[in-house]
Amino acid sequence: MKDENLEYLEANLEPEHHKKMAELGQSDMNRFVAETMKLCKPATVFIATDSAEDREYVKAKALELGEEFELATAGHTYHFDGIKDQGRDKENTRYLLPPNVHLGEHINFMPRDEGLAEVLGILDGLMAGKEMIVRFYCLGPRSSVFSQLCCQITDSFYVAHSEDLLYRPGYEEFKSAGDGVEHFRFLHSAGRLENGVCADIDKRRMFIDLVDNIVYSTNTQYGGNTMGLKKLAMRLGIQKGLKEGWLTEHMFIVGVPGRNGRKTYMTGAYPSMCGKTSTAMIQGQSIIGDDIAYLKKIGGDVRAVNVECGVFGIIQDVNPEDDPDIYAALTSPNEIIFSNVLVSDGKPYWLGMGSELPGKGLNFSGEWTSGKTDANGKAIDPSHKNARFTLKLDSLKNYDENIENPEGVPVKAMIFGGRDTDTSVPVEQSFDWVHGVITKGASLESETTAATLGAEGVREFNPMSNLDFLAASLDTYLQKYLEFAAVLSKPPKIFGVNYFLTDSEGRYLNSMLDKKVWMLWIEERVHEEVGTLTTPTGMIPLYKDLMRLFKDALGMEYSEAQYKEQFSVRVPQQLAKIERIEAIYRQEWGIPEVLFTTLDEQRKRLLEARAEFGDLVTPLMLAQR
Repeated sequence: MKDENLEYLEANLEPEHHKKMAELGQSDMNRFVAETMKLCKPATVFIATDSAEDREYVKAKALELGEEFELATAGHTYHFDGIKDQGRDKENTRYLLPPNVHLGEHINFMPRDEGLAEVLGILDGLMAGKEMIVRFYCLGPRSSVFSQLCCQITDSFYVAHSEDLLYRPGYEEFKSAGDGVEHFRFLHSAGRLENGVCADIDKRRMFIDLVDNIVYSTNTQYGGNTMGLKKLAMRLGIQKGLKEGWLTEHMFIVGVPGRNGRKTYMTGAYPSMCGKTSTAMIQGQSIIGDDIAYLKKIGGDVRAVNVECGVFGIIQDVNPEDDPDIYAALTSPNEIIFSNVLVSDGKPYWLGMGSELPGKGLNFSGEWTSGKTDANGKAIDPSHKNARFTLKLDSLKNYDENIENPEGVPVKAMIFGGRDTDTSVPVEQSFDWVHGVITKGASLESETTAATLGAEGVREFNPMSNLDFLAASLDTYLQKYLEFAAVLSKPPKIFGVNYFLTDSEGRYLNSMLDKKVWMLWIEERVHEEVGTLTTPTGMIPLYKDLMRLFKDALGMEYSEAQYKEQFSVRVPQQLAKIERIEAIYRQEWGIPEVLFTTLDEQRKRLLEARAEFGDLVTPLMLAQR
């Protein structure tokens, strides 16, 4: 059958690039590329295959065009997004929904026809004078039941280079899949640039069209807004998974060592800057992934894969003492992009790196010296709090051997963690799958950070750390989650963690190293090698086990006073949390009744404990019941 789009490409592409599209054998892709060329009007088009030569071309162009700059260490480059483009823009990230489709109060949306008209209008001619880059990728291991094919079109070589580090190549996967294979599509333009940064931030848009599985992104360079296969692809993956009976989750996947050489795989969901990457990188563990996971039921197990093969991580506080494996990778010769750090004498510097920072250099605001302020008179940090690094996972010495396993790894524990200064204990196991999904996952709250635009320190509701990316109504998402593993004879055990509990003077009760102990305790609980103490909100460790683990894992003493302060149940705060969570869900339509029943049962247990012991219920009180 005649393919008019391929004929258009033949007339408008260089012969080598037309050949690449013809050999791909995907008529839908021919249409996507042809329509984008007509809309965005680029000067030239580069079709990239999986070849090393095409990857090198992308990296070289990023340097040639000043989208990245070389650092002194071989393979290291840096990029700046500009002072106004430093985080995910939640307000301008919208779903485009057809008439009569409503996905819930948490959804930021606009009518599909209106949204398409707006974003296509912005994209009209936006690549004029630029080169358009067409990249093909595979989310999840290739040739796997988890594989999801994708195409990203962008005019930013920085974005294309970043995705080459983060994702598996997919051109050959498209070729072997046959015409019409289902795929996700992403169209991005950085728009007009001034001094290398986006000039028209007022036209920054990230629109997700769930009907056609396509994401549009304009006038932004920040990775969370532009790397389509990352959080933007999560939204498409969530929709697809819920339809097909599997989950797309904002989770790391790690292998935690146990007794006699055992390794136990776990997933963990934490909002940004809540310890997710540092937990995934605990020394002694092996890492499958630090950010996004696909989970499927296979052979009676929940199995998971990392959607990515690289890390786009927050660099603040990465230092040789707390994060030795990441720090070693960041200071060794390999391919890394540093974004929005301070650069001085060819070296990158960031907040919390464990050494003194220079008093001057280049950063996201331009030339920087200590004491520099922004237009509002606020001091500009030398490195942004949301500064990032991008590298391939195989740059890390704790890279897990199963990352490319097409069957994934068996998940034995799921962990939910937020940033909570006054309510939750450092680690706690749920009573069962349903209790865990509701009280640890669906009730997750976290204090806001610099990873998103807006005020910091505000407590936000963020179920499963997925609310920002949830391409479904909350009732559908929760019902599917509850059903997902409840039918299994041994579903993963669910745990809640909190690294940010403070005392009355605002001092943290945990050190950054303590998370290693919590993870080792979870590993032993999965195999039922340690007991627990039952509280109104879940099951906490016994003091004797924590004392042993602190000594063995960290060489530290752990006192009963620490145990009491960290693991006491703060009844008023727990009751207030239930009230907040219940009020939110009462505003949503169709929420499963079991959520309200489970929260009410927890409230009753807390009230009974308060009647017996008072507002602060210590572990010793519970042990002597």
